[in-house]
Amino acid sequence: MALRLSGAGAITEVGQGFITAFPDLRLRMEDILMQGERAVYHWTFIGTNTGPGGTGHRVRFSGYEVWKFGEDGLIAESQGHFDAAAYQRQLERGVEESR
Repeated sequence: MALRLSGAGAITEVGQGFITAFPDLRLRMEDILMQGERAVYHWTFIGTNTGPGGTGHRVRFSGYEVWKFGEDGLIAESQGHFDAAAYQRQLERGVEESR
């Protein structure tokens, strides 16, 4: 799945949604690479969906963001990529966390 967000407001809104849904959220940085004018941030998301209306299941999935920076040096656009089917399956059934 690809999720394209433009502007600080949209990026903040999606981030806040995950923080609300997963109060114990851990976002682990796996790598960050420069590709021309863009940065590619690889991450692993770990958390339990115990926020409002949550399933109570634990998820662990990886993905990456492609960031485009604005003239102010802040992220102006973020294109997120992850396996949406695996994420949905984990929300429904949970996953055992490996160390």
